[in-house]
Amino acid sequence: MTGQLARRYRRLLFAYPRAYRRARGDELVGALLDAAGSDRTRPSVREATNLVGHGLRARLGRPASRTVVAWAVLTTVVCGLLAAAFATRAGWETARPLPRTAEAQAMLAEILPDQKFTGIEDEPALFTIYGSPLGRSTVRELLLGDGGEYSQAGVAGSAPLPPMTDPAEIVDQARHNMRAHGWRVYRPIFQDLYGCTGPPCDPTTIPQSTIIVAGRGDTTFTLEVTPTDSYNPGRISGGFLRATPVAVYPLALAGGIAGALVAFLLFAWASRRTEGRHPARAMVKTLLGIALFLWWAPTLLAVPSMAWHTIDEPHPSWHPMWEWLGQPVFSLFFVLGCGSALLGLALAALPGRAPQRAHSPG
Repeated sequence: MTGQLARRYRRLLFAYPRAYRRARGDELVGALLDAAGSDRTRPSVREATNLVGHGLRARLGRPASRTVVAWAVLTTVVCGLLAAAFATRAGWETARPLPRTAEAQAMLAEILPDQKFTGIEDEPALFTIYGSPLGRSTVRELLLGDGGEYSQAGVAGSAPLPPMTDPAEIVDQARHNMRAHGWRVYRPIFQDLYGCTGPPCDPTTIPQSTIIVAGRGDTTFTLEVTPTDSYNPGRISGGFLRATPVAVYPLALAGGIAGALVAFLLFAWASRRTEGRHPARAMVKTLLGIALFLWWAPTLLAVPSMAWHTIDEPHPSWHPMWEWLGQPVFSLFFVLGCGSALLGLALAALPGRAPQRAHSPG
């Protein structure tokens, strides 16, 4: 049992730098075994936490610091998430192109054969901003407040609601036909056409549109039926999107792990470089804090709203990962954070001050 416990202690010592393990590993394991007694087979949670925490402090070049591990974890996690989001976007390139106009019209004819949908146009890419693929001409809009316009493109059309037709009949017909053609149909969503404009106001009198979402293979479909009211004629709108490709998930995992590893290694390098009398030590810390704020703030704002939205409405395909991180709505924050981090790394690369030597009297 003692040999088994010793092996487990040595595994935890991998948190320490190699030189430390070679110099003091046997001594540390021996002290831990003496304190553990003869009836233990595995380290306690407290021992494991202390060993890993102190090992990371030593690896980061700041064995006396109480906060360096927390800063390293925050940096590693957010960089891993952002790297996973970029890998996710690369994975979307494996998706099939969006349905062409003729294919979309054929699928709409299966779902609602009595309706004639118009306005269907081919989309130039899977993701667009203001109807165009992201490019040099649209980077300005992406960074300066219009990042939310960058979203998944869809092939859609609309048809007028026939006069004297109950929208519920259209909804029931569409749901029946979709199931007959192999679509998985989710529960309907009801949305008010407008809000209360002031008292007196009876919410039950506000007309509602009905939204149906469905999925089949790598295609998702959304149908919205809007009733006729005193302001607008009734309308039937339908659109097709591509579901999340399978390749997105392994790429996101691999990208996240790689990004987290690189971030930790760079953080550790900068931490060791700025230990002691480094001329830019305070500035590097400040720039790291700025970068973490600019990266974490959009994430902390986006995650609760995205989670609530996902729970509140059915989703055949989840929203892209970058939207969960507040991107590209806050893409300017991301870019400024990257600039701050790169400047901090550049300052960390500056040579440090030589240690002062004590002068003997005389």
